[in-house]
Amino acid sequence: MCETKRFVIIGISDSASPFFLPEVESVIVSGKVFSGGERHREIMRSRLPAGARWIDIRVPLGDVFRQYEECFAQHDEIIVFASGDPFFYGFASTIRRECPDATMRVFPTFNSLQMLAHRLQLPYESLCAVSLTGRPWDRFDEAVIRGEALIGCLTDHHHTPQAICQRLADYGYDNYAIAVGENLGNEEKERVRQFAPTAAPEELAACETPNCVILRRTKLRNRPFGIPDSAFHLLDGREKMITKMPIRLLALSMLDLRHRHTFWDVGSCTGSVSIEAKLQFPHLHVNAFEVRQEGRTLLDRNSRKFGVPGIACIIGDFLEADLSCLAAPDAVFIGGHGGRLPEMVQRLGQVLQADGTMVFNAVSEESRRLFVESTAQAGLTLVGEMRIAIDTHNPIVTLKAIKPSKTV
Repeated sequence: MCETKRFVIIGISDSASPFFLPEVESVIVSGKVFSGGERHREIMRSRLPAGARWIDIRVPLGDVFRQYEECFAQHDEIIVFASGDPFFYGFASTIRRECPDATMRVFPTFNSLQMLAHRLQLPYESLCAVSLTGRPWDRFDEAVIRGEALIGCLTDHHHTPQAICQRLADYGYDNYAIAVGENLGNEEKERVRQFAPTAAPEELAACETPNCVILRRTKLRNRPFGIPDSAFHLLDGREKMITKMPIRLLALSMLDLRHRHTFWDVGSCTGSVSIEAKLQFPHLHVNAFEVRQEGRTLLDRNSRKFGVPGIACIIGDFLEADLSCLAAPDAVFIGGHGGRLPEMVQRLGQVLQADGTMVFNAVSEESRRLFVESTAQAGLTLVGEMRIAIDTHNPIVTLKAIKPSKTV
């Protein structure tokens, strides 16, 4: 589709009277087919040639590109209006993905985050930009946990300024001042407001759309490397039901999480391993599996206490869980197995990505033997083993296995 077709993509702001260079004006005057969002259509209505066709960009996008293909049967060029810089989380990237062989000319203007930075007189070369438009919280959570000094957020009707403020408050991040730019570029409606780090989420409820947000860090937030065991909310106060901090850190080091993407913590209990992993490696997608219903509350309380959003909690028997909707892990920690270690290793071995790692803490020679035998039966290779003793506790053997890449 669109193999020899041509797109001209013009970036505009929300100005009711956008300024265009003569070259762009010439393109518009001679155009036959135009496309853009509803806001773009309203802005450009009086500027389009008589008889021009307009294609609204709306989901599902498959319908949009089918209309483009129909137009290309009669015309060799489609002019698309997009917000700001079309290659900044914009529609130009979508066209490139859907029509990789199409030619494009792009005329960008300032994107909304650039305009907000200008209004705030911020040097934005170090701004960490995150798009929440039709996307999950993942990249936002990553930036906040890392403690970026400036975070720019593109919003939508779900990820609003109020929702952003609420997420910061939920996880104890009181170190970001919030600036909201509303209707940027619109001469009559533009408004920029700033809120203190202590602002209540409801103070941001009346922000008009379209808008964007810049967070400015006001102070550093503690991000410990190794959380004391006593700091966690525990299952019924039982200290034995938590993987001890030095062993947690050893297990995480053996998992090589800096180079992993999807981490499964099976038998998460308090969530201590998941939380340490996400805190040190915020880019990870973390799924915490726990059989006890109390695990959900524990993980939630501990995640909020230590400022670690984004960990998914899956409650129930792991061996009966539907894993088909989850991204396959490339790192797995087995924190609990309920006496069914061989079955658990077998199932995990089936879903673990090639070159993925699996780590297990053996508390006895019997559990060590079972893990060694089970990984071999599952086609994994044991590559590491370390024995550690803490204070008067029994020694723990931490074992690491990998799933070899398939050979041709």
